Amino acid sequence: MAFPPVDEQMTVLRRGVEEIVPEEDLAEKIRASRETETPLTVKLGCDPSRPDLHLGHTVVLRKLRQFQDLGHRAVLIVGDFTGMIGDPS
Repeated sequence: MAFPPVDEQMTVLRRGVEEIVPEEDLAEKIRASRETETPLTVKLGCDPSRPDLHLGHTVVLRKLRQFQDLGHRAVLIVGDFTGMIGDPS
């Protein structure tokens, strides 16, 4: 699979984001991904101890989808153990 150019990917990923820390590290990972033709694996973990999703969840879910649309692998992790006992933090 041919990934979009690094600059194009970074432009898409910067949308709706205040700051990427450190931005150069992300750009380097995308560069390496293009060179090896290996998609990045981007993970998002959710705590299911609450029964509802709210508008705030759409921000990270949309960002995860942007990575997927750029050819990377998106993984949504639902914490089953924290769902059973609740978030201990």
